[in-house]
Order: sequence, then C-alpha cells, then structure tokens
Amino acid sequence: MTDRISKEHRSWNMSRIRGKDTKPELMLRSLLHRAGFRFRLHVPGLPGKPDIVLPKYRTVIFVHGCFWHRHEGCSNATMPKTRPQFWQEKFDRTVERDREKQSQLESAGWRVLTVWECELKTDPTKLAYRIKNQILRPHSSTHNANILEIF
Repeated sequence: MTDRISKEHRSWNMSRIRGKDTKPELMLRSLLHRAGFRFRLHVPGLPGKPDIVLPKYRTVIFVHGCFWHRHEGCSNATMPKTRPQFWQEKFDRTVERDREKQSQLESAGWRVLTVWECELKTDPTKLAYRIKNQILRPHSSTHNANILEIF
C-alpha cells in the first residue's frame, strides 16, 4: 500500500507533532494544579526530561502517547500498514529508551509515574485520584547529589 499524500505533505504533518505542551500534558497539568500540586516542567538535568517533576515528592510523571510509546492492549497503539519493519524498530527503540530512563530515575531515588493519553481521555477524574494517591504514598528515596543540585 502506498502513501496517499506526498512526501512533502507527510513531512509537514509529522513536523506538527509536538514533544512538549501536548493536549494530554496540558490536561494532566491542569488536573494536578487543581489538586494543589506544584511542579516543574521538562527538567533538563533529569534522565528523559520528564514532562512533570514534583521535587517535593521526589516524583516525576511522563505523559505518553499510546501510539508512539506502545501502550500495551490499547486500541490506539496500532501498527502502520506501510513499512512495518521500520515502524517496529522505531517503536522498540522508544520503548527501550523509556525503560532505560525510568530505571535511571528510580536508581536516583525518584518515583516514576506514567500517564497514558487514553487514560486522560477516558476518565480524568479517576486518573487524578489515582495519581494523587500515588504521589502522596510514602516513598523511600536515596538521594543522588548530582540530581538534587538542579533544585
């Protein structure tokens, strides 16, 4: 199956996919703010530049798109029909990178939460309650001087 649009138009479409301030990210930030949490955004000194950082709670939150980050069992995590090997390799690298960054953060004493795009669309109130409980749950942390210097 060939692409129905030109390479130039496809390139233009792909250039519109943002990495920061996406609708799901803005929605989660609004939910957290209304719940009384204050946070920082995209802290560059942390592995993976988490979307939301709550230094007071040693917690970071990644807001993942179901398609790009391969939300298991989600209907949004479809496989493109064209060039499946290319896409599979691309998705595998993304998932592996996510695991590496999570591991690095956890080793540095951070609690890592992942929020999926579909969760925000389905039941944001339930999601906000779950996240609030996870953030406020006691967390043992080992402090890493290199990470703490940025705060």
